[in-house]
Amino acid sequence: MSQGYDYDLVIIGAGVGGHGAALHAVSCGLKTAIIEAADMGGTCVNRGCIPSKALLAASGRVRELRNAHHLKSLGIQIGSVEFDRQAIANHANDLVSKIQGDLTNSLKRLKVDIIRGWGKIAGAQKVSIIGDGGEKTITAKDIILSPGSIPFVPPGIEVDGKTVFTSDQGVKLESLPDWVAIIGSGYIGLEFSDIYSALGSEITMIEALDQLMPGFDRDIAKLAERVLITPRDIETKVGIYAKKVIPGSPVVIELADFKTKEDIDVIEVDACLVATGRIPATKNLGLESVGVELDRRNFIPVDDRMAVLSAGEVVPHLWAIGDANGKMMLAHAASAQGIIAVENIVGREKIVDYRSIPAAAFTHPEVSYVGLTETAAKELGQTEGFEIATSKSYFKGNSKALAENEADGIAKVIYRKDTGEVLGVHIFGLHASDLIHEASAAIANRQSVHNLAHLVHAHPTLSEVLDEAYKRAI
Repeated sequence: MSQGYDYDLVIIGAGVGGHGAALHAVSCGLKTAIIEAADMGGTCVNRGCIPSKALLAASGRVRELRNAHHLKSLGIQIGSVEFDRQAIANHANDLVSKIQGDLTNSLKRLKVDIIRGWGKIAGAQKVSIIGDGGEKTITAKDIILSPGSIPFVPPGIEVDGKTVFTSDQGVKLESLPDWVAIIGSGYIGLEFSDIYSALGSEITMIEALDQLMPGFDRDIAKLAERVLITPRDIETKVGIYAKKVIPGSPVVIELADFKTKEDIDVIEVDACLVATGRIPATKNLGLESVGVELDRRNFIPVDDRMAVLSAGEVVPHLWAIGDANGKMMLAHAASAQGIIAVENIVGREKIVDYRSIPAAAFTHPEVSYVGLTETAAKELGQTEGFEIATSKSYFKGNSKALAENEADGIAKVIYRKDTGEVLGVHIFGLHASDLIHEASAAIANRQSVHNLAHLVHAHPTLSEVLDEAYKRAI
């Protein structure tokens, strides 16, 4: 243990990132404490990934069982399908409780001190905690900040948590509105549109930018729109933003053109989900006590080692991980950053390879990607002097997808023409979130399509969609 300090490492924030850092710190022999003011497990466990996946699992089953055409094609006939909204909500809540308990117990088992209260920097290698018993200060050789993020609510939108709400309240599924507006068509908006449409709600999806799913690869987004939006009870408004949202019964939404700011329409709906992204929870962390300023978007500046920066210089013994540093706002990226930060704390120089970290939207079917989009790859090629190429394969040519009678899907591989190195892979289709990890490993190892095309995949499996894309590349 570090001499003269209460702990080797203190972590502020017990979300997935802080939890991953704590587990790794203990395995490296560090005496560790973790401070949490709210729910153990942070956003992912309590208000994000975990409850939303439970809702998607239940609503997805309802969608499958109500799809008489699909079942009939498999030779199956089924009567009417009923569901209990509260029971579905309970499934999500019960899962949250279980995962939260497992996470807390794993820390206790490894003798990580869990301190409840608001933690903030109180000077170099000092942390103050305000809790039920008042305020106390502890010292640590190193401190990791892992405060996470909160939903972003644009100006003009009033949230009451009941009729106008963010994903924080949405995952509780306290009601099933007949008509719900979803503001934003990123992965949060897409997943909730999947849940609500499966359970019978009509949806109006409002996207300020000039195309739906703006963060996704264009080929993927086009097919996903055709499958996830067009045939469902979803109306879309693109290039339009919610200028004003007033809660109540009904919810009143004033719409305007995003470019010209001209008023376009006023709609009245039963509820409105605000899915306009997330912002870092970086207020009141005491950063000013060590001379650290947030960047213009309120992220904590860090280097590739996760060390906090002040005016471009490393602040000794202070680290920041997860959504709060803005590098990649994903739970598993936060966990990876936590491990990397600990590695650097114990003197093993390591950095995060963001290009190989995959992401997914758990719609039915799923969307997943890893690495660069085609646009980003082209820009990199222009900068570094190489050309890119793409190859695509389709689920409709895959035996397993055909056996499931779920052949809507595409896999797209983006690679360097000269070396064949894979730069990005994008998948839309059945089990895309699982399939992407083969591509993630390929990118992590900077593999070439020339080698990947000779790997042998089990037949018949969905993984052959990637096999086919690699073979087409050569």
